[in-house]
Amino acid sequence: MHDGRRTTNDGTIILKLSAMAAGGEALAREENGRVIFVPYAIAGETARVEISESRRGFTRGRLVEILEPSPHRITPRCPHFLPLPSPRASGEGDQGGVRCGGCQWQHISYAAQCEFKTQIVRDQFARVAKIPNAPVLPILPARNEWFYRNNMQYVVNENGALCLRAPDSHTLVPIRVCFIQDEPIGDMFKTLELDPESFDGVTLRAGENTNEKFIILESDDPETPEIETDQAVSIAFRSGDTTVPILGNEFLYEKIGARVFRISPNSFFQVNSAMAETLVAHVTEFLAPRADDILLDAYGGVGLFGLSLARNVLRVIEMEENPIALEDAQANAQDMDNVQFHVGRVETILPTLNSDITIAVIDPPRAGMERAALDALAAKKPRAIAYVSCDTATLARDVARFIEHGYRLERVQPVDLFPQTHHIECVTLLRFGE
Repeated sequence: MHDGRRTTNDGTIILKLSAMAAGGEALAREENGRVIFVPYAIAGETARVEISESRRGFTRGRLVEILEPSPHRITPRCPHFLPLPSPRASGEGDQGGVRCGGCQWQHISYAAQCEFKTQIVRDQFARVAKIPNAPVLPILPARNEWFYRNNMQYVVNENGALCLRAPDSHTLVPIRVCFIQDEPIGDMFKTLELDPESFDGVTLRAGENTNEKFIILESDDPETPEIETDQAVSIAFRSGDTTVPILGNEFLYEKIGARVFRISPNSFFQVNSAMAETLVAHVTEFLAPRADDILLDAYGGVGLFGLSLARNVLRVIEMEENPIALEDAQANAQDMDNVQFHVGRVETILPTLNSDITIAVIDPPRAGMERAALDALAAKKPRAIAYVSCDTATLARDVARFIEHGYRLERVQPVDLFPQTHHIECVTLLRFGE
């Protein structure tokens, strides 16, 4: 049976899944051109599927039964990752048939996850950027397939349990164990006891290389709570847009490579410390910085990339919209005199920047670069751009736009920061001219 479907007496259909899509689902293509996406199926499998959502240009099916399993299908490690979704789930937690939405690919062997992610990046460049043979390298596997996340955000339910949400749902799934949070977070997770009447959520953060632990308690009530702990942990309280320290240090510190970074509770930082070092190494390799270079670090955050390269260049210009993250970056650059900071949106600052830029690293949010920011950067004509992205579709879109400005796509290096999930990080090298 080739790709397509066969209808059964009970209204389900038999599908042969042909590929993995960027959102992590397997897909089947019907002869009429319709594409059906099936969560928790695997490319190469034959499965019984019930159509759960159908609209113009989009159809999704619910996996009912696996008829011919993939050789890459394995038993999920986590009890919250169910073998098959329940059609009539009513209770909370895995006992009620509700799957945790934190991971999507625990049912796929890790070697196959890496192969699928590499192919997804290639497919995205072919489909979105219209580059059928993009120079996409095989993904760099994570150093740790498990216990790698240094940041976990939980919701607190009415019983005080720490919960994650079910996929595409507001349903709360109480979590007994999590195999992707790193060891320091796991220690906090095991010992944390919360009053459900006092807190709505909690964020656990850790410095994996410094062994620092940080808890951010969240509530709609602005009154700062009284907290007791016998643990070596720092605690802050967040209500609305205000975050205040309660116990311990005001900041989390993490070491990446040779540098220690201060990270405020409201500042972004890569969730996989081990692979953040790999990102920095590849940005450095791709840009090949020279002593007379002026480096733009756009969407610079706490300074991970710009400050890691600052010793190798004449000057660094960091741009960051979040003023708190920029303050962290300034604190992290106290031992440097060649870093210039700009707070605000890149698309606002860059078009008016009165400076040459010879190389650039850009790490935009998932939505990619605003067109005004991209055009302004291309107008500066840096010889090399390292584009760090967590979204392959917007990366491919922006690469196509840079090519219109005279850049060529030299290399795309996927890096697996998110094992057991469909998410993919990439470092892409763009070079100006021939």
